[in-house]
This record gives sequence, C-alpha cells and structure tokens, in this order.
Amino acid sequence: MALVSMTGFADAQGAFDMLRWRWEVRSVNGRSLDLRLRLPLGLESMDAAARVLAGERFRRGNIQATLTTDPQESSRGLRVDPAVLAQAVKIAREIAGDTGLAPARVDGLLALKGVIVQEENFGGDAPTRAARDAAVLETLSIAFDSLARARRSEGAKLGDVLTRTADEIGRLTDDATRVAATQPAAIREKLRTQLKDLLEQAAPGDERIAQEIALLAARADVREELDRLRAHVQEAHRLIASGDAVGRKLDFLSQELNREANTLCSKSSDIALTRIGLALKAAIDQFREQAQNVE
Repeated sequence: MALVSMTGFADAQGAFDMLRWRWEVRSVNGRSLDLRLRLPLGLESMDAAARVLAGERFRRGNIQATLTTDPQESSRGLRVDPAVLAQAVKIAREIAGDTGLAPARVDGLLALKGVIVQEENFGGDAPTRAARDAAVLETLSIAFDSLARARRSEGAKLGDVLTRTADEIGRLTDDATRVAATQPAAIREKLRTQLKDLLEQAAPGDERIAQEIALLAARADVREELDRLRAHVQEAHRLIASGDAVGRKLDFLSQELNREANTLCSKSSDIALTRIGLALKAAIDQFREQAQNVE
C-alpha cells in the first residue's frame, strides 16, 4: 500500500429539481481531522452528516468543504438586517444633530452595504427537503472520494521522496562510520603534537599519552549514535512500506534522527565527520518536512 498525503483538491456538481450546486473540497496538513464547512443559509442542517462522511474517509488533515448553489430566481428573497439598519439610523441621526444637515432618507439607508441581504429560499415540504439534502450529501460523498484519490496519488509521490531521503541518510551514516573509525589515530597524533609543544619538545611518556588518548577516544566514541541512526533508517523504510497512517510516527522518527545527528556533530573531533554530520542534519530536515505531509 502507498502512503496517503494530507494535501489535495476535488470538486463535484449536482442538481435537484431547479436547484444546482457545486462542492469544492481542499485538504492541507493537520495534526488531526478538522473539517470546516461553508454552507448557504438554509442548508446548515447537513453539517453533522457531512462530518460523518469525512470521518469515514480521512484520519488527519484540515479539510475545507464549500457548497455554492445556483437556485432558480423564484427561490431568492431579500430581507433587512435589523441590527445593521439600526446602527445606520443611529449614525445618521448623530450626524444630522451635529451638522444641522437633513436626516438621511430611507432609500439612502437601504442602499448601504449590509442593510439589505439576499437570501436563498430552500423551502419545500419535508419529503422534498429530505430528498434534496440527500442529493447534496451524495455529491459531497463523490467530492470526498475524489479528494481521497488525490491524496493517495500525492502520497505515492511522497513515499518515493521519503524513500530516497532515507536512503541518503543511510548512505551518510555509512560514510560517518568509515570516518569515525579513523578518529582514535587522529586523536593520538593530535594529542602527541600538543603534548610535545606543551613540554617544550620533550617526548612525553607512552603511559600518559595512552591515558589521555583513552579518555578522549571515549568522549569521541560515536558508535552508539551511528547504530541508532542505522536502526532509525531501517524503521523509516518499514513505516513507508507499510502504507498505514504513519505520519505521526514518521514525524517522531525524524526527531530521533535529528537528535542522533546533533550528538554526532557535538562529539566529532574531525572536520570530515562534522561535515557529514551537517549533511545528515540537512537530509533529516528534508525527511521531516515531507513526513509532515503524510496522513
């Protein structure tokens, strides 16, 4: 199975009697499933059923579903917003009192934006409304199914990107292993030079050098970090291949990968190993960025 992305878009159109409508559904990243509906006045009752449809198809993602309608002209109506009108009348009276100008006329007040509101009349008897709502929800199901396919298609591409990035992390880990194997010799030579300079070219005793080398080598030992990096890469490949909703697990795994890379850099006493550590951090950052798109 392929991974599923949380990003996608779909739409679907439908009609019932003289009413036509169109659903647009968009999906982006989200920590959980969050459905935001935009419904015309008179169709708010479909909110609960729409959430059930979304929950049956998706586990995570911020989904916005917008319903636009194109009803017959006879179903359109006008109404006055009393709150907006009252505020406009109050302001008009205050201005008239302050300036002595003639009070505002009714036609002028009604021409103000928001005073008159156009509404859609989605009336009809109960059986008609039930049949209409069922048709609208059926169109939403079609849109959600199309969105799910788009998310799966995007998820397949994400899987390829994540696999390549995990392979790169594994390759860099192997490079770090080879470079880290040379650290004890480098530490020994560096310490010998420093001690000679400190003792004014007098050759230090082998026992003292051995003690210092052992101490520094222990501090610079990155074998555990490299072993954990390899284990995390193997787990990443397993999760990607599983095809489950593993977005949270991949995000957590990328944090663990980054922690090991940070420790590797802090322990490094070799410029080559430090460069590899920085390259690892860059690859891990790319991995996490893509993992955050996975459901």
